[in-house]
Amino acid sequence: MRILTSALLLLLAAPALPLSGQSVPRREADPIPAKVENIYNRGLRYLAQSQNTEGSWDDSQGKEPGVVGLCIMAFLAHGEDPNHGQYSQNIQRGITFILSEQKETNGYIGNSMYTHGFATLALAECYGMYRDERIAPALRKAVDLILSAQKRNSKNAWRYTPESNDADSTVAGCQIVALYAARNAGIPVPDAALTKALKYMSQCRGADGGYGYTNSMGDKPTLTAIGLLCQALAKEHDTRGFKASTKNLSKRLNYRDKYYPYYFEYYMSQALFHSDEKVWEEWNTKNIAYMGVLQARDGSFPGGKGQAFSTSGALLSLALNYRFLPIYEK
Repeated sequence: MRILTSALLLLLAAPALPLSGQSVPRREADPIPAKVENIYNRGLRYLAQSQNTEGSWDDSQGKEPGVVGLCIMAFLAHGEDPNHGQYSQNIQRGITFILSEQKETNGYIGNSMYTHGFATLALAECYGMYRDERIAPALRKAVDLILSAQKRNSKNAWRYTPESNDADSTVAGCQIVALYAARNAGIPVPDAALTKALKYMSQCRGADGGYGYTNSMGDKPTLTAIGLLCQALAKEHDTRGFKASTKNLSKRLNYRDKYYPYYFEYYMSQALFHSDEKVWEEWNTKNIAYMGVLQARDGSFPGGKGQAFSTSGALLSLALNYRFLPIYEK
């Protein structure tokens, strides 16, 4: 299983307005825990100070558009504005970098479907929060690439490249989330494409609700979190599979993925929040304490995939405490 990589979009010249069709669930009436604010603000300061002039980060995966996308989403998830405020230039530079990485010929962003999927998600979230018509063409091209890759795939899903004929639950889940985010932002996504993709994901789910990598064997909590999030976005809350996956994850609240840290936390927070908010609250309390211990003095988080990815993933695992991103809507 590979780890994600990608980035975001472009400079906003005119003042942007929130997308009128969406209601972003802000938390004015629900105070943010002080420890979360402290961790998050220190992390954002690190990302802002370590970003280079071209909009990416100078570490092992910080130049991947998908990772840049995660970093920009970390800013947006805190309610930061691409047009105003202390981090506006950081967001704008990241957006510009992502757009510069998109191929004119087919809309492909980066060099893997992981990168492309997370970059597309970041574009969709930014467009959903702050409408900028210059984002729309790039987002449409990115969505078209995902859909065309699916049509060529024998499993109606995705793997590492647009030409891949096999599939796995991590890459497929990444594209499914991106497609739902794009649809939420007003980009047309055919129902049939999502139905086929979700059918593939269901083939990776075992009877106990756990998800495997390419089939229902060898389930892991990280994969189950990805699968459950896809089910939640599809509004499959009343199905037997959804309930089984929720129960499966609710028993793994102390689990940490030693091979893909932060990737797990990123998905686990969303999956639990969408499936059982009380269970999410229990896990969130544990995660806040865990992230508080891991965070370095400079605000970054350690990890073998580079500090840009580690820090953005860690912050996004806490972002449900804020609930600014449209993808967090229930």
